[in-house]
Amino acid sequence: MGKILGVLSLKGGVGKTSSVLAIGSCLAESGKKVLLIDCNFSAPNLGICLNVINPEKTIHHVLNNNSSINDAIHSLGNFDLIPASVFNEPLINPLKLKDHLKFVKSKYDFIILDSSPSLNEETLSVMLASDELFVITTPDYPTLSMTLKAIKTAKNRGINITGLILNKVYNKSFELSLESIERTAEIPVLAVIPHDAYFNKAIFNFVPYTLQNPSSRGSVEYKKLAGILTGEKYEPKTFLRYFKRITPKKQDINREIYYETMFK
Repeated sequence: MGKILGVLSLKGGVGKTSSVLAIGSCLAESGKKVLLIDCNFSAPNLGICLNVINPEKTIHHVLNNNSSINDAIHSLGNFDLIPASVFNEPLINPLKLKDHLKFVKSKYDFIILDSSPSLNEETLSVMLASDELFVITTPDYPTLSMTLKAIKTAKNRGINITGLILNKVYNKSFELSLESIERTAEIPVLAVIPHDAYFNKAIFNFVPYTLQNPSSRGSVEYKKLAGILTGEKYEPKTFLRYFKRITPKKQDINREIYYETMFK
C-alpha cells in the first residue's frame, strides 16, 4: 500500500508546487512509482508546470463523478500526474478526495498532493487524505505566521505535521534562522533549499528543478529528503562527506531522527 504525502502552504509564492515536483522527481528517480495530484482546485498550476495545459480528464472530473480516477491519470515518463482543470472548473466537493484515492493507493509507492495556498476546504481535503504532511515555508515573518496557522489547523483536527521544508533561503542576517523557526513552530525542518534562479529555468522548460539543476545544493537536499522517505538514504558523492569531523547541519540531524523513527 502506498503512502500519501500532502504538501501545504497557506501563502502563495513560497515554492510549494516546485517542491512537489522536486520531491516527486527524486522519488521516481530512486525507482519508486509516483503519482502527483494537483489539489489546488481553484487556482491549479501543477499541470501547467509540466506542460499539461488543457487535459480532457482532470481531478475535477473525478470529484464530480464524471470520470474514474484511473482515467484521469497522465503518464509523464518517470512519474504520473492527475492535473486539475484550469479553464473550466466544474462544481466539486473537495472533501471526497480521500474516498477516490483509495482506488489508486495500492498502485503507487507515493502519492503527492499539491494543496491550495488558502485555508479552505481544498486544504482540509489534503490534510484529511494524507498519511504525512509537509509544510513549505520561507524564512520571513509573514510566511511563518501562515505556517503557524496551518500547523494549528492541522493540530485542531488531530493531524500531525511531519516536517517543514525551508525554501528560498538566502543565508542573510535579515532572515529568520532555522532554529527560531523550529522553536516557534515546534516542527522539525527536514530540508533547507537555497534560493536558486534555476527554479525559474525549470518552470520555463517544464521540468522539475532537480532535473534542471541536479547537482545543486537544493537538489541534494530534495534527494536527501526523498531518501529518508523511502528508507534508502541518499549519500552525495562529494569529497567533503569523507571528512568525519564536519559538524552535521540541523536538517541532517532531523532527517536522521526521522529515519531512525520510521525504519529502525
